[in-house]
Amino acid sequence: MPDILRALRHRNYRLYFSGQLVSMAGTWMQMIAMSWLTYRLTDSTLMLGVVSFAGQIPMLAVAPLGGVLSDRFDKRVMMLWTQSLALAQAGLLAILTLSGTIHPWHLVLMSLSLGLINAIDNPARQSFLVDLVDDRNDLPNAIALNSFTMNSARFLGPSIGGIVVGLAGEGICFLLNALSYLAMILALWAMRTLHHSRAHLPAGEAMRQGWHYAFGLPQIRQLLFLVAAASFFATPYVVLLPYFAREIYAGGAQTFGFLSASAGAGALLGAIYLASRKSVAGLDRVIGNAVLSAALALAVFALSDALVLAVPALAILGFSVLCIIASSNTLIQSLVTDDMRGRVMALFTVAFLGISPLGSLTAGGMSHQFGARVTLLGCALALLVAGIAFIRLRHPYAGRGSA
Repeated sequence: MPDILRALRHRNYRLYFSGQLVSMAGTWMQMIAMSWLTYRLTDSTLMLGVVSFAGQIPMLAVAPLGGVLSDRFDKRVMMLWTQSLALAQAGLLAILTLSGTIHPWHLVLMSLSLGLINAIDNPARQSFLVDLVDDRNDLPNAIALNSFTMNSARFLGPSIGGIVVGLAGEGICFLLNALSYLAMILALWAMRTLHHSRAHLPAGEAMRQGWHYAFGLPQIRQLLFLVAAASFFATPYVVLLPYFAREIYAGGAQTFGFLSASAGAGALLGAIYLASRKSVAGLDRVIGNAVLSAALALAVFALSDALVLAVPALAILGFSVLCIIASSNTLIQSLVTDDMRGRVMALFTVAFLGISPLGSLTAGGMSHQFGARVTLLGCALALLVAGIAFIRLRHPYAGRGSA
């Protein structure tokens, strides 16, 4: 097995890798279709922010509970339930859309329901990776390849989704996403993993214990704050892409899909770069530089009037954000102990996916009031400040593992 793919030596990880690649491609198709359908029905950037907010805000409130459950129960069984529920959600969305009975409030409700499912699924998914590799030295590569899988899907999904929406409509995208969940469900059924039972604390006490553990370690605390800043200021551009595709570049669903795929292509290259690294040494410097480049790329995209500038800016932005998130994930996983992994990764999920809807809702509201370009420029400036602060104040990463 080539060194860049060394985590694929492990049977369980190979199953997970292949199942997730198909499932995530379907998820990105659905995300593209939901955003386009929302804008088509409402012509409102504010509504784009509301739908995105509804889908992600459960991460902020429910993900800590998902972390407690991940430390308590069999993660594979948990994911079988969450993936099955997500399949049902996508199927219902397809039925409503194909029957012509879909309304904006349906989109908000469907987005909220999927967000609740993901709030339980994501901490289990993040902490499950360590159970899929027999050699802990392969964990950083497994995390990088996991990012590769997600961003390969992010590259393929929007491209396919934009074409499918243009040719067959949003409902077919939702139907294809429902079918794609079968790949992950079958992969989970085929895995052979062990579940280690631990003493159960009351849920509230267990959450507090995870909070004190994570924020008591300065390295983990600093990474969580930086991931939260990147999620709030760097990712809200996604909810404004339909506006840029139609109003700035005079395009349609295909242009929207192309812009999304550009960011996905950059993130894919970032995942390949991280997978090629031999160890976690120097990842804190990678993170600091990535925050600065993300801020610059976001500013260039906000000011660009032509696709010839927007496409490379989004690719650099995708590369940089991937390096921030995946590198932070790797460092945190190398520092945390196994008995706290689910709860700490739940806090990572909150910082990454729970804070993002607040940024999306804020960006949607500010763009409605001040314009999309001014909003993204403000985000770029705030991200620049966060990057400079991280570089100047970062703690040495020499904790558990090889970090």
